[in-house]
Amino acid sequence: MLERARAAGVGLIVIPGIDVEQCRGALVLAGATPELYVAVGVHPNSSGNFAASTVDELRQLAAHPKVVAIGEIGLDYYWDKVTPKQQAVAFQAQLALAAALGLPVIIHNRDASDDVAAILEEWTGSIDFRNSQLATRPFPGVLHAFGGDVGLAERAYGWNFLLGIAGPVTFKNARQMHELIPQLRPERLLIETDAPYLTPHPYRGTRNEPGYVALVADKMAELLGESPGMAARRTSATALTFFGLKDGRADAGGR
Repeated sequence: MLERARAAGVGLIVIPGIDVEQCRGALVLAGATPELYVAVGVHPNSSGNFAASTVDELRQLAAHPKVVAIGEIGLDYYWDKVTPKQQAVAFQAQLALAAALGLPVIIHNRDASDDVAAILEEWTGSIDFRNSQLATRPFPGVLHAFGGDVGLAERAYGWNFLLGIAGPVTFKNARQMHELIPQLRPERLLIETDAPYLTPHPYRGTRNEPGYVALVADKMAELLGESPGMAARRTSATALTFFGLKDGRADAGGR
């Protein structure tokens, strides 16, 4: 999989956190593979047992030099695996951790846009956030696999957030997404795979993997009326800035 990603021109890969054990495994992989980095966090669908001790564990993991973000965190009202109240507790605790550590956040939002936006607006306006190094970073967060509308995008711009564009943009029947992309600010877009999910066309229905991000870049470029190379260079530069990376190495000054 790594060789296929390299062949597709993928230079760096960020593995998002799902739960504490998965984060530990990801850090083992990242420690052995130069181009791998990690975001540590508890996904909303894994937050049923989230507690104060979970924050302590994540704080310890975040001290690893390969950790570049807190995530993926947020709210998911689609699967109904964890109560919204418990999800919000985990979400807000991890946002507070991100502010304390000065690490950007990767936000998961499924069928919960209003509540996600309300929590993020409160957080970005809080004293903890304003006193954090995050307040001085160009982009403190990204709405991953963005599926919202222009209104939500505008709110995200107000928080200096980025928008992640994933495999669904390549789907032939994704007309709303195709209409949305030209209305978004190109300088605020990232591309992603969300592997192993949201596999882009023509591999839809199979396991996604990092090398397929090139397909997302190509389709996004088409919708924006620019060359794939231009889209790739811009989103790569934005990603390096967001994650505080320079030439494939963690930039301590970016923290």
